[in-house]
Amino acid sequence: MTPIALIRQFTALSLAGVYATSVPVAILLWTIAGQSPQAALSQTPLPPTTQPSTPPTAIDLVEQARQRLRDRGELPNPSAPSSKPVAPIVQPPPIVQPVPTAPTTPSSFNLYRLGAGDAVGVVVQRFPDLNFQAVIDQDGNITTPLLGKVALQGLTIEQAQEKVRQGVNRFVIDPIVLLALTNQRPVLVTLTGEITRPGVYPLQAPSRISSALLTAGGATQMADLRSVIVRRTLSDGSTLEETLNLIAPLKNGTALPDLRLQDGDVVVVSRLAPGAEKDYDRGLVARSTLVKPQISVRVLSYARGGLGNVTLPSGSTFLDALTAAAVNPDASDLRRIALIRFDPVQQKAVSREIDGKKVIMGDMAQNIALEDNDVIVIGRNLVGRVTYALNVFTQPFRDVLGFLLFFRELGNGASNLFGPTNNRN
Repeated sequence: MTPIALIRQFTALSLAGVYATSVPVAILLWTIAGQSPQAALSQTPLPPTTQPSTPPTAIDLVEQARQRLRDRGELPNPSAPSSKPVAPIVQPPPIVQPVPTAPTTPSSFNLYRLGAGDAVGVVVQRFPDLNFQAVIDQDGNITTPLLGKVALQGLTIEQAQEKVRQGVNRFVIDPIVLLALTNQRPVLVTLTGEITRPGVYPLQAPSRISSALLTAGGATQMADLRSVIVRRTLSDGSTLEETLNLIAPLKNGTALPDLRLQDGDVVVVSRLAPGAEKDYDRGLVARSTLVKPQISVRVLSYARGGLGNVTLPSGSTFLDALTAAAVNPDASDLRRIALIRFDPVQQKAVSREIDGKKVIMGDMAQNIALEDNDVIVIGRNLVGRVTYALNVFTQPFRDVLGFLLFFRELGNGASNLFGPTNNRN
């Protein structure tokens, strides 16, 4: 058979396999190719018997996709050896569910909680007829025409807003509700520790820590304003506590951590620990508005006729007291002056001698800062007698009141106590 005849036969068989839909058409094509139908049928193998195909499963489809990726070289063939090292499969770390913890103290202190006497305003967007204002009664509820009584005692502004929104949602589909505090109730705050007048004080809004200290007369000279503790008891019985440092902002010129106090808060002003005065700027504290604005100093001298009282601004010095007392240097012995101060730790009087002449001449080393309830004794003879009386009086002073009472009695009965003397300097 010639090559041309072979090509014709191959072409005829290919067209017959693609386009033939019946046996007569195939026979016709084979006849055109120059071959008898019987010979073509004898040489053409019968197609294999096919079984009805079943739809591929999901695993089959995934495996087929993997095979296509292997054929394109995008996925390594597991059966073929690889020259590159295969990186180990790193398992992701297990997901650890966070343990729910209580909110931190600062954020909890910044959350205002509603109580009896607070006034709130509610706005329902797109429904102005549903807007209202209400005051929380003594039972902690507000009463509205639409919702009736709604308990808001102890809730934050956000919690109260959501509670009102849920109530309005019964009448309006997906309402937008805004709740705001329109008037804050007065609060009762307890101030204790190193405060001039400890006690329970009503504070008007806004009730801040600085205003609370001033209401109670300010901190004492022994107060450590680096440790002002605020304790708050929540409605569930739990207690929050925060310690404020009011000295650092004074040194750095920044705003005070002036948190808003709430009803029932307790403010404790810590006492300055022994040995901590080295790092404590008393002068800065005395000039601030956080301490007692004025101090009271007693002056005992023969020239003044006994014990006198001098009121000075907080932060005043020994020279300020001499000037305010109008001490006559010609009638008083200023070379020997005793500054006597009550030590609450040792519960006794502590004395320090000062040369008033040197202070007047400019010796600032002896011009020490005064504290509230200091006693200045002027005159060599009087200083000796007071010192002797303090040594004889062996009982400790229970508090500063006992210390002041001792000097008041000393001043009132000075002539009888010390006896007559010719040298009254």
